[in-house]
Amino acid sequence: MTTALITGSTAGIGAAFARRLAADGHNLVLVARDTKRLREQATELHDRHGIEAEVLTADLAEDKGIEAVAGRLGDRKDPVDLLINNAGFGNKGRYLDVSMTDELRMLKVHCEAVLRLTSAAAEAMRERGRGGVVNVASVAAFVPRGTYGASKAWVVQFTQGAARDLVGSGVRLMALCPGFVRTEFHDRAGMGTDNIPGWMWLDADKLVAAALHDLARGKTLSIPDPRYKALMGATKLVPRGMLGAVSSRTGRKYGPK
Repeated sequence: MTTALITGSTAGIGAAFARRLAADGHNLVLVARDTKRLREQATELHDRHGIEAEVLTADLAEDKGIEAVAGRLGDRKDPVDLLINNAGFGNKGRYLDVSMTDELRMLKVHCEAVLRLTSAAAEAMRERGRGGVVNVASVAAFVPRGTYGASKAWVVQFTQGAARDLVGSGVRLMALCPGFVRTEFHDRAGMGTDNIPGWMWLDADKLVAAALHDLARGKTLSIPDPRYKALMGATKLVPRGMLGAVSSRTGRKYGPK
């Protein structure tokens, strides 16, 4: 029985990964900031699927939190076979409307934590000759739209570059780029979603199933839905200046209210 560690496990995509992996028989290490919710989640998954679910409370915007999770990933006696770097958030507002403190906090979670946790996991996995890492990014990585998209673009470039460096090691790395998913993400950021067309919403459980299928196939980039694959393919045909203008208008239409 293998063990998967999931950051941001208590809601949205992270919770969907936890449900699917538990159903598949994986033991879990559940990571989030809310201890009460983590314990409730661990109990439910243990009772429903008979797996072991460990709770690790950590804030990945703090060095202490990153170090705690990195330490667990580096445990050679109780190894982690699959890391899902899912923790993340959005800031409401355009560039310069958001405080520098909040911008740096986002980079800490989206970039520094992903780098440090991926490195801790991959090093231990390489020693064993097997393992996998899924870094959750976004389709926002492919359009010039604010610091959120920029941070997710970093996740994609880092993950694919690291995956090339680890070819032949038995360690698989993949960047997962979903579109709109019904989670707590938008509510936490104070973003309205009523004006987002229904066809743009993805189901978290189907998304996770597609992502795990892509990981098993050795993909380093997963856009787990034909609609978004078509949209991202179209962005390659549009000049960057025009794409930036369209992205800005779309952000105002479908983004924060």
